[in-house]
Amino acid sequence: MSEPPESNDWHHIAADEAASRLAACCDDGLAEGEVLARRAVHGENRITARPGKGPVLRFALQFVQPLVVVLLLAGVVTAFLGEWVDSGVIFGVTLVNAVIGFIQEGRAENALAALARSVSSEVTVLRGGGKQRLPSTELVPGDVVLLAAGDKVPADLRLFRAKELQAIESALTGESTAVAKHGDALPKETVLAERSNMAYAGTVMITGRGAGVVVATGDRTETGRISRLIAEAPDLTTPLTRKMAVFSNWLLIAIGLLAVLTFAVGMWRGSSAFEMFMAAVALAVGAIPEGLPAAMTITLAIGVSRMARKRAIIRKLPAVETLGSTTVICSDKTGTLTENQMTVRELYAGGVQLAVSGSGYSPDGQLGSGEQIAGAARECLLAGVLCNDAGLTSDNGRWEVVGDPTEGALLVVARKAGLDERSVLKTCPRLDEIPFDSARQYMATLHQIEGRQVVYFKGALEQLLPRSVRMLDADGQTVPLRQDEVASAAREMAGEGLRVLAMARLVGGPAAVLDQSSADAGLEFIGLVGMIDPPRPQALAAVNTCHAAGIAVKMITGDHAVTALSIARQLAIAQAGESALTGAELAVLDDQRLCEVVRTVNVFARVEPEQKLRLVRALQTNGEVVAMTGDGVNDAPALKQADIGIAMGMAGTEVAKEAADMVLTDDDFAAIEAAVEEGRGVYDNLVKFITWTLPTNFGEGLVILAAVVAGVTLPITPLQILWINMTTAVFLGLMLAFEPIEANVMQRKPRQPGTPILDRALVWRIVLVSLLLLAGSFGLFLREIALGQPLAEARTVALNVFVVVEAMYLFNCRSLTRSALHVGLFANPAVWYGVVTMAVLQALLTYLPLLNRLFATAPIGVRQWLEIFAVGVLAYLIVGIEKRLREHR
Repeated sequence: MSEPPESNDWHHIAADEAASRLAACCDDGLAEGEVLARRAVHGENRITARPGKGPVLRFALQFVQPLVVVLLLAGVVTAFLGEWVDSGVIFGVTLVNAVIGFIQEGRAENALAALARSVSSEVTVLRGGGKQRLPSTELVPGDVVLLAAGDKVPADLRLFRAKELQAIESALTGESTAVAKHGDALPKETVLAERSNMAYAGTVMITGRGAGVVVATGDRTETGRISRLIAEAPDLTTPLTRKMAVFSNWLLIAIGLLAVLTFAVGMWRGSSAFEMFMAAVALAVGAIPEGLPAAMTITLAIGVSRMARKRAIIRKLPAVETLGSTTVICSDKTGTLTENQMTVRELYAGGVQLAVSGSGYSPDGQLGSGEQIAGAARECLLAGVLCNDAGLTSDNGRWEVVGDPTEGALLVVARKAGLDERSVLKTCPRLDEIPFDSARQYMATLHQIEGRQVVYFKGALEQLLPRSVRMLDADGQTVPLRQDEVASAAREMAGEGLRVLAMARLVGGPAAVLDQSSADAGLEFIGLVGMIDPPRPQALAAVNTCHAAGIAVKMITGDHAVTALSIARQLAIAQAGESALTGAELAVLDDQRLCEVVRTVNVFARVEPEQKLRLVRALQTNGEVVAMTGDGVNDAPALKQADIGIAMGMAGTEVAKEAADMVLTDDDFAAIEAAVEEGRGVYDNLVKFITWTLPTNFGEGLVILAAVVAGVTLPITPLQILWINMTTAVFLGLMLAFEPIEANVMQRKPRQPGTPILDRALVWRIVLVSLLLLAGSFGLFLREIALGQPLAEARTVALNVFVVVEAMYLFNCRSLTRSALHVGLFANPAVWYGVVTMAVLQALLTYLPLLNRLFATAPIGVRQWLEIFAVGVLAYLIVGIEKRLREHR
């Protein structure tokens, strides 16, 4: 047995040479002993599953984020110092965050397992001179596989026999129409989608019969190659996680410097090292936004739930925000921008062109203006119904085609004109046929109609037009053939991206059977049918909305360039004059040149899986945040590589769904627009939370530092700081996660990937509010001490200043640029529920004896509350004025 070459080398050699290289016998198949020997070398015909992270490792990795590490260290230090309540609260926060992250990551990628399932089936094999039905996993190179309509191809095959054999390969190649198969050798440079002498694992045969020798199994198949591409694609961090990592690092540096400064100043003033260490720990605990990880998770989870209502299922939490950062959407054509249902758009019959309305397999629509169809137009429809092997079914209002989608489209257009194929076949029974063959490029059927025999032909124009001598006019009368007029109409249809089929007939004659000579000459030309896989009705509006939001939309498809460009122009993805770049042209570009090309080209056609991957990587190299949509096995590697992969839920393969971050339940590209809007809203709400929470943390740190510098007792204790941080984060800050999306969110340009989470304006606002908290809290604390109030009362005043200012500042943060009145005072009821709940908790903390003992607080009077609320109102007004001034700059 010779070692087989790579599967890419089989299409350009003759079938008998392929069998010879594999030491295979096309008549008898392999002997059982030879099968066992080859299986020992090649293994089972299955995709190798790559091991993922175990549950223990996944859980442990939840604790390696910078903020979480510092929180853990703070928890250890406070436990060592005997502050068990502080330590317990810190550990509880980190544990909750870890559990949430672990559960989400537990839904991780199963793309390779789904890929293996996609090629698992039973198969008919020739072995030892007899037919056997075996699981596809038992195939080895050199096996002879017999194929029939409905079979899923179990491995990569070099076909040596094909009779009317057609396959649907859209999941692998992106080709939207059935592919006719044959056994002849092809040029070596033939691209994957045009290798019609090969049958690839995971594709489906829809008509005819054939046989092929197995040239590749398991990981060596084209599907296996895609599996490797999926496995090799890295698990990319999202823009949010990258920005949060940078933000966390800067935050930790700032906290560390403040803690060191506090310790150094205290030691310089002569305080004890233990006291200063406790002060530094208090500052660190105060400055770390403990609620931030939980707020991120909950805000993203709310976004997930909102997107689910908009028919978008998120599989990975950070993907919610990534959509809001997207700068380029790379979309597959077939089944994503289009319906993946061939539809007749135009008829040319008797010199008259008729437009056809409606789309997909639903028979809703009409020809022309809806008038009675007669003459050549009716004869054209009749030919499409009779010269046809497909079927049309309806299940709960969803129409399906059984057989070739092209033939199904002919049945649908006939129904739109009132011709039901079941009734037509009863009155015009088929007597004989010449099945479609890729060499002949036409199909013919013989029928008995009103006492005479009629042969109908359906096929390529270049085959039927030269054989025709007459044609039907609009009234159905025979007239001399106007060949130039017909050819011009066909070119016009093709220029619109339509697939053109010709119809002809031969009337009369005594023959009761058909043979090749029946179509040699003397045909009557009937007409042309132009069809296409049409754009989804909502796709144009969705693309326009994306463009308005500054998001580029690019089409990447395995279909023909003319078809792709036609659809792209209809959807405003490509403008008049723009051209498509084909996979063959793309293959000769190096990575640097490709990075330049992807900036300007919007349509990529006849693209193979690796090339889709290259295109996504080139865009990412240019600094783009890339969303990739698709539904086929061929899309899966690019879906995994993209910053966010979006799979179609209804027509999408399991492989595509498992490789994606998001699944559209109704396969509608328009849902992406809604998801982008939601993603931008989620990011806005996260920024609002960060802008709201950081002044509290920095304010607490500044109060500690100010007390150390002034040489006075700490105005708030570490435990009180934890109370402020955790209760306000939950009952105030998290209410921002429910903030409605602002009206202008889809008129903004996408955020540049390199921009920080907080711009200069927000950093200044955080500093401003931190200083207001320092002045209000520390000032009232010193005032209470000066008035001779007990330390517990003074600290209670300082603590409540923080909470009241945070509550007032919360309304400022509902919009980062406009007032709360502008966005609607009651547009987010959750804010009011949170404020009322927080007020109740503060009343309990201030007046409940048990909480007084636990948190070292004390009851305060009306004068003190008035002063606290005065500070809160003043802070609200100052921030409002700052926003107004910035708005008018």
